Amino acid sequence: MALRIQIVAIVITGGLFVLVFELVRRRRLMERYALLWLFASAVLLVLAVWSGLLNQVAHAVGIYYAPSALFAIAFGFVLVLLLHFSLVISRLADQNKVLAQRLGMLQQRVDAQERATLDDGHEPAEGHDAPDRELSRHR
Repeated sequence: MALRIQIVAIVITGGLFVLVFELVRRRRLMERYALLWLFASAVLLVLAVWSGLLNQVAHAVGIYYAPSALFAIAFGFVLVLLLHFSLVISRLADQNKVLAQRLGMLQQRVDAQERATLDDGHEPAEGHDAPDRELSRHR
């Protein structure tokens, strides 16, 4: 691998590694996702630094230009990360639907309880109907 390409690869993968650490430090990236990114960037960094290993991996896979192998490996990591995030998003969407259904059932119970209280002749407490108007605006 040419020295200039190797330096660029080292700088980019090292920058990714540092960026992930900084995002975790600032609490912008959760640790469980950071582990995936750190592993991917560490593997790419090792392959960028150790050009002999990259050449062996490239020839084992049938790629004749070693920097292309680095790109192919990075692309493979991106595909794995996308699959993982798709699974996480699917699970969160299901949980969100269940929470919305539970919230709807809870709101129905609260409304029924308030109607029962009003039917018994009790006046709502002062300021009690203001949140109801607020909720009805958002429905």
